[in-house]
Amino acid sequence: MYRLKNTEQYILQEPDENKRYWIAEMNLYLGMWQGTRENRPGKWLRWWDEQGNLLPWGSELAQQERERAEQERERAEQERQRAERLAAQLRAAGIEPED
Repeated sequence: MYRLKNTEQYILQEPDENKRYWIAEMNLYLGMWQGTRENRPGKWLRWWDEQGNLLPWGSELAQQERERAEQERERAEQERQRAERLAAQLRAAGIEPED
């Protein structure tokens, strides 16, 4: 990758040990990532933050949000079932639980 050194000269920038290029103005690394995007495998340009975390594409963010929502639904259902079991145990012991 070439980087503008001054208004008239570009210099060849060497990648880091992960073969990524630091772009200080953006506080991001740019590099190649191999994987699948929209059902198309290949090598893609991707961004990483300062700590080396891959930044997700919008479609990846939406998928992560759907997965988190599903996990939360499952957790809430498990908690509801647990509360029902505890209420049944209280009733079996002759105690009427409060709602």
